[in-house]
Amino acid sequence: MFTIPEAQQRLLPEMYPLLQSRYRILQAVQLMQPIGRRTLADSLKMTEREIRKETDILREQGLLDSQKSGMVCTDDGEEVIEKLRAIVYEWSGLTQLAKLLEHHFGIQHVVVVPGDYSEDNTILTLLGKEAALQFMSTAFDEQVVAVTGGKSVASLAQFLHPLEGQKDITFVAARGGIGHEMQMQANTLVATFAMQMEEQYRTLFLPEHLSEQAYQAMLTEPMVTEMMAYYDRADCVIHGIGSAEEMAIRRNSSSEDLRILEEKGAVSEAFGYYFNADGEIVHRIRTIGIQLEQVKNSQQVIAVAAGKQKVNAMLSYFKVAPKQTIFITDEAAAKAIAATLSTDSHFD
Repeated sequence: MFTIPEAQQRLLPEMYPLLQSRYRILQAVQLMQPIGRRTLADSLKMTEREIRKETDILREQGLLDSQKSGMVCTDDGEEVIEKLRAIVYEWSGLTQLAKLLEHHFGIQHVVVVPGDYSEDNTILTLLGKEAALQFMSTAFDEQVVAVTGGKSVASLAQFLHPLEGQKDITFVAARGGIGHEMQMQANTLVATFAMQMEEQYRTLFLPEHLSEQAYQAMLTEPMVTEMMAYYDRADCVIHGIGSAEEMAIRRNSSSEDLRILEEKGAVSEAFGYYFNADGEIVHRIRTIGIQLEQVKNSQQVIAVAAGKQKVNAMLSYFKVAPKQTIFITDEAAAKAIAATLSTDSHFD
């Protein structure tokens, strides 16, 4: 039995590529507005002539509007994007791809957005939008939300907004400082998220690397005991997934540490834990921050990661990921994961 979208595609196969192309253009304008034709063409890897032709049609239909600062999506355009989202995702195979990953990883839900983050930076914005929608649709009163750092997690910020009713949500930094990009630090992100949603937050201004003596001393500090109590009752955890080498370099690890991680077969990193290809913990950072057991005890986990270069890290981490995880990724990574799963005896 065909679904309605499958029947439509069989009858009008030429309709889908055009629908997908115009949908992507309209969606890109929505995410980056106001935007000029040249920037849009560069972003979508299309010619300016193609963009001009398609945006003129979209403008005639009242879906786009041209302003001095660039093109913007109209209210009708916004509605069309939301109305067609499910059918576009199904026609492009994204819905089926998401279900395949859900089944193999044994997690709650997977959302696959169209495109390839490795080639199109706007995909990160789309990931952030989907992750923010997943979070806000399930937010509840007096919720404690632990947030890690990184670009993927930061992508949620612009799509968060105040929710109706008395929510009293508390965002807490899931770790201390890592690397030098302040705007991507967990402390910065919890403040930004809280400001966007008009909620409250708690920060953890501690270095991630601590000596054994400093670590033991810090455990008794009132600020640390307060944060550990928040981690114990975290209802939701929002995090990214890093490759082991990438995260070790961000932590300014020594060449000796990098060598040890390589020898131990470290592939992925999350919450200060390094995992090998089988999902086993091979190294752990001595740090004040949320622990893996606390993550597993939370009601909901939202993981955001994309890019074909992270596929091995994703496969590694999802061997141990909590079952209540909602995973947001891009089409290119999802297809690469699916290709690996089909030939990997571990998942047969």
